Amino acid sequence: QGKLYVAADPEVTSFDMYINDSKVDTSAFVGGKCYEVDFSKVSVNGRNSVQISNVMPFDYNKDTEELERVRVCIPYPTVIEGTPSEVGIADESLKLISDIIESDVENGFTSSQLAVIRQGKLVYQNAWGYTNSYLPDGSINPEKVPVTNDTLYDLASVTKMASVNLSIQKMVTDGTINLDDKIADYIGPEFYESVLDFGYKGKEYVSHETQVKWKSELTVRDILCHQAGFPADPMYHYIYLDASTYAASKNNTNILYSGVESNEDTKAKTLVSICKTPLMYEPGSKTVYSDVDYMLLGFLIEKVSGKDLNSYCKENFWEPMDLNNITFNPLKNGFDASDCAATELNGNTRDGVVDFPGIRNYTLQGEVHDEKAYYCMGGVSGHAGLFANATDLAKLMSTMLTGGYGEYSFYSENVIDAFTAPKDAFSASWGLGWWREGELQRVGFFGTDSGNSAFGHQGWTGTIVIIDPDKDLVIVYLTNKINSSLISKSSANRFRGGAYTAATLGFVPQILAIGMDGEGALGARLTSLTASMARESVRIIPDGAAGDNPYYANAKSKINVLKKWSDEYGAENETYYNDLINELNTELEERANN
Repeated sequence: QGKLYVAADPEVTSFDMYINDSKVDTSAFVGGKCYEVDFSKVSVNGRNSVQISNVMPFDYNKDTEELERVRVCIPYPTVIEGTPSEVGIADESLKLISDIIESDVENGFTSSQLAVIRQGKLVYQNAWGYTNSYLPDGSINPEKVPVTNDTLYDLASVTKMASVNLSIQKMVTDGTINLDDKIADYIGPEFYESVLDFGYKGKEYVSHETQVKWKSELTVRDILCHQAGFPADPMYHYIYLDASTYAASKNNTNILYSGVESNEDTKAKTLVSICKTPLMYEPGSKTVYSDVDYMLLGFLIEKVSGKDLNSYCKENFWEPMDLNNITFNPLKNGFDASDCAATELNGNTRDGVVDFPGIRNYTLQGEVHDEKAYYCMGGVSGHAGLFANATDLAKLMSTMLTGGYGEYSFYSENVIDAFTAPKDAFSASWGLGWWREGELQRVGFFGTDSGNSAFGHQGWTGTIVIIDPDKDLVIVYLTNKINSSLISKSSANRFRGGAYTAATLGFVPQILAIGMDGEGALGARLTSLTASMARESVRIIPDGAAGDNPYYANAKSKINVLKKWSDEYGAENETYYNDLINELNTELEERANN
């Protein structure tokens, strides 16, 4: 960004300096002092060359037996303001994304935020919808408050990358830990000595002796790869669980239960529960995405740093980068509930379907939704619990393209490469913790136009981060799609908000890529796309769905977007689009009535 610092040893009397073949006037520079050099007039995006030569006197320091030196310090890029057109992003693509989300909100979707950084410039940020759209009974909230670009969202599993992965990467760069260190070296021998002797239903029983051996050999790398052997979700907060069969009944008692008190004592008990937890499969034999992995890594960071995860991230990332809208436990860290986008309407009850002692039954706003993060970890966990707005999160994630920010160095290029490369030759969709696009491995999240090296992560509440090194692009799209009632109580994880295009996440990078770095008009092309989206939205309405099913509202929303775009850009095919809109509206009405 056109700035660097130069400092010469006190004995230096003169030196030559060239930046991109242009000579810098150093005649006024005095040895022993530091100078800021503005080279913005000759800087270029990409690689810039700096040459220091002809340092005088050309003489050895008799005390150190070294030549006199000139030190050059180059700051990392900071995110600056820009416009989409400056970085090759088409205004029409952003307009279509906005129109889709806005129409979805008008037809019942909850809310979302979007931030886009390209080539080091924040070129787009926007927010749609309301912080809490519905009342606990599922009816529309008459006192809806619009979200803003500052509203905090529950990031869910994006927490894994935004807190743990960045912290581990920094610790590896600093030499504080090594990827092949044993977990037990940090947690203690109780990590394997206290493992319980039981097997899992449907899995081959593993002897206690083997369990102890497996856990004693687990490394940091094993955990990051989600191949350590832990079950996906031991539900340490749920007392009525058979830990071996996962059968839920009030006749059962969970031998891995740690509590629901949401405090430090329960968090300590949860670490004990993790140490007791037997592995479900041999480490390295398969990949099973497990929250336990990142709960454990969060504990590791706290053990190594001597700080809780929130304090470590705040001191090492958020404060140096001047990020003020990111935190664990926002209600305990200067934010009000109204500053946050709400999630589930009735706590963790799934509209009354789920129950256990201590369960929350009120609308969650400013408290982490994830059960283990809240009840077992006091809101600060490596697997979930972080809140942020899209803009601050995008700035934080931009460091994965640079390695640092301003005067602060976070992780080396080698470490970034190691964490974002395929974890092995047969796992193109996984890095070390990071999700990867690979060869179209995650198109539902990253779209079909992201580079093979694109990486990021998704969160269960409706959030996603995408970093595409090939495009020098960061996309953060946040929703609170679960701030809505269930579609049906027969499926406790299908919320009405999930029926909308705005909840699908992958539509953002897909549309954003259209026309990127191109020069042609996109109106007709994008209108054609909206026609396909409208057709598809009608097609995917479930057979036999009642008229109040949210998939009807989603289809109506897409037809409205098609009408808007065909009116503006579809003059050449006006008759076709009018006929299609009438056809789809008729089909929608007939299906709703039947």
